Amino acid sequence: MQHAVGAPLPPPHGQVPGPAAAMSWTPGPGHPIPPHQPPAAPPAPGWPAPPHGAPTAPPPAEATGHVQLPPGAPVALPSPPAGASAQDAAHAAVAVLLIGPAGAGKTSVARHWADTRRVPTAHISLDDVREWVRSGFADPQSGWNDHSEAQYRLARRTCGFAARNFLANGISCILDDAVFPDRPVIGLGGWKRHVGPGLLPIVLLPGLEIVLERNARRTGNRRLSDEEVARIHGRMAGWYGSGLPIIDNSAQDVPTTAGILDDVVARSIASPPSW
Repeated sequence: MQHAVGAPLPPPHGQVPGPAAAMSWTPGPGHPIPPHQPPAAPPAPGWPAPPHGAPTAPPPAEATGHVQLPPGAPVALPSPPAGASAQDAAHAAVAVLLIGPAGAGKTSVARHWADTRRVPTAHISLDDVREWVRSGFADPQSGWNDHSEAQYRLARRTCGFAARNFLANGISCILDDAVFPDRPVIGLGGWKRHVGPGLLPIVLLPGLEIVLERNARRTGNRRLSDEEVARIHGRMAGWYGSGLPIIDNSAQDVPTTAGILDDVVARSIASPPSW
């Protein structure tokens, strides 16, 4: 057998070409050189490697985890379906503001009400949001000043945005806050501005003895002195005659109060309170 001049000789029978021979090989016509592909980086521990060439486009709107931003307009008052009964209306998509003094049971009732509704419902506690601030938290119990007022306003605005965001995605919400009828700063105006006229304010106001008893079971900075509780409760009495619905849960447990709240929400949708 003859070989072209300059062509490498094949290795003897049974031998494998060495590294030099492998490196000197050049493909002939019809055998293009494949593009160089660096080895894929190993996946991080606990995370599967994405498939090669996976698209980087954002997920579609219906994908899990997609969150639609709320519309710019404030939340409008919900309208129950035509011919719906009061019980049906109580399960509509709504934003409720539960008002009451410390020890009224706002958080417990709001949480139970959100847990047991037939439609997705979120619970937003203004106190919890205020306490997101860890270093530099301005506790109103240490004195109401510019810092505590600024953090209160910030928390209320954050809660309002969250409420609108939930409603925009078909999730009802109930907010709770100790709103005073005689203080513009800690009043309904800010809530209406941040959430919208569709917010349904409802007052939870048991008797003073019950509030004192419940406050005594609280811990940390949520527990107030008896004098402070009595002062707040007295000011909350200003909601009587305001036109807002008031629930006296002195003799009711949490599930019973949540059931009453359902009825009040249904009536508020049918005949919105003026505030």
